[in-house]
Amino acid sequence: MESLENKQLFGILLLMTEQAAFRAPRQDNRRRQLLAAAARRLAHQGFRATTIRDIAGDAGMLPGSLYYHFASKNDLLLAVYEEGVRRIAANVDRAVAGAANPWARLEAACAAHLETVLDHSDYAQVIVRVLPQDAPEVSDRLITLRDAYEGRFKRLVDDLALPGPSDRRNLRLLLLGALNWSQVWYRPGGDTPAALARSFTGYIKHALDEAQEAR
Repeated sequence: MESLENKQLFGILLLMTEQAAFRAPRQDNRRRQLLAAAARRLAHQGFRATTIRDIAGDAGMLPGSLYYHFASKNDLLLAVYEEGVRRIAANVDRAVAGAANPWARLEAACAAHLETVLDHSDYAQVIVRVLPQDAPEVSDRLITLRDAYEGRFKRLVDDLALPGPSDRRNLRLLLLGALNWSQVWYRPGGDTPAALARSFTGYIKHALDEAQEAR
């Protein structure tokens, strides 16, 4: 009797495990679809103009079904933003790893950032276009994600041998502002991201070298 009950219990557990394994990939796929749909809408319409109904419709779901995966539009924005930061950070880290000196590392980071922003990835557009103040309820968390990424550029600029009392913070903001604004001024067929990054860092280095010589 006990043996039969054990077998029955084992069978039930096995069935539950198989069902969970069957459901998990589908749930993961639905989550990825939702993230992609949300990124597309947020990139083109902005946070305030995008609705849960828009996103659910693009993903082929009913609005109510979306809440099974995300509790609110704010949570969905955070997930998209986090994925966007993960992607661009991975590209920058990979590029910097092969560079030999501080200026080369900064140039490689700028090129990787530009390539990611200019490839029209919806996730990258969300990072640049959706501002923390657009979603006040989660602005602190968006700022934390943004600052964690920008910390890479802070460390890269801190590693540079700059003359005298150089303002490293303003240098970093200058670079990131130019890189992010490339979505507006860049035209296809122009310089490659690598060439632009070389020019940006080259101009800065040349100006700093001249300032040092003039002292």
